[in-house]
Parts: sequence; structure tokens; C-alpha cells
Amino acid sequence: MKPLQISADTAVKLAAKLKVPIEHLMHMPQHILMQKIAELAKEEASQPSAPSEPGNDNQAGHESEPS
Repeated sequence: MKPLQISADTAVKLAAKLKVPIEHLMHMPQHILMQKIAELAKEEASQPSAPSEPGNDNQAGHESEPS
């Protein structure tokens, strides 16, 4: 079995999120990794999202009026 074809940055982030060593992650069977990613996505979706930053409400796309 060949190692997963993912970038080093992705491997580091996934290993941290899944709480497994990078060596284990790189040699994990792809179907198991996909299952773990799906479980992680489900957990993150069930958690309430972080509130938006104050002061940034509806400022995008607004232009100042010409004088």
C-alpha cells in the first residue's frame, strides 16, 4: 500500500484534528481516513458556529457616496 497523496500541510492539519501521529495518518487506508474525516465534519457541523466579528456586519460591497 502506497502512502496517501496529500500535501505536507494537509497531513499536519489532519493529524492534529484527528489526534493521530502523522506516520499513522500517511499509512492509514483511504477508506478509513475518509470515514474519520466524515465523522469529524459531522461533529463540527453539530457544534454552533463562532459569532461573526463585531463591526463587520454588512460592510462588504458598500461604496462611499461621491461628494
